[in-house]
Amino acid sequence: MLLDLSRIRTPHEHVEQVYPADAFAADREDFRVAAPVSLAFDIFKDPGQGDHFRIAGRTQTTLEQPCSRCLEPIRVPVDASFDLRYQPHAPNAAGHGKDEREIEEDDFATAFYENDQIDLGQLMREQFYLAAPMKPLCDAACQGLCPVCGTNLNRGTCDCRRDWVDPRFAVLKTLGTKPDSTTKD
Repeated sequence: MLLDLSRIRTPHEHVEQVYPADAFAADREDFRVAAPVSLAFDIFKDPGQGDHFRIAGRTQTTLEQPCSRCLEPIRVPVDASFDLRYQPHAPNAAGHGKDEREIEEDDFATAFYENDQIDLGQLMREQFYLAAPMKPLCDAACQGLCPVCGTNLNRGTCDCRRDWVDPRFAVLKTLGTKPDSTTKD
């Protein structure tokens, strides 16, 4: 899934590609790509600097990830647009304080490439992470799992006692139950 920049000859080109879902190995357990991934973008070559590029486009697919309450798998559609600038990776970019400067907002949309190649797989994975919800829910009213036995409370009930009381506050419960001997009727 590498884009060979040495083949970009014109100032503007259009690229469309569909990748199978299994091309995206599950590196982590955050989500799984569950449908083919459509990638379409325009690539613009900076006329002033031939090694600077701008890629603007969209990626579409469906992700599968567990509900954050009941752990049932849910499908999350992704339709993410992006607009990124790419420039060659400078060998001494770490600088170690020599060329310090304040980060500007445009810097967040700038990425780097090496060996005249842009990793489109990395670009798409980044878009998936940005599009995936932080706390995915199968339903807003999801009841989750029983903290004692692990039963999915959306599917059934359990007989577990869930009214745990912090023993440090047990004394406070008795404050309102003692009769007050100082009051007279």
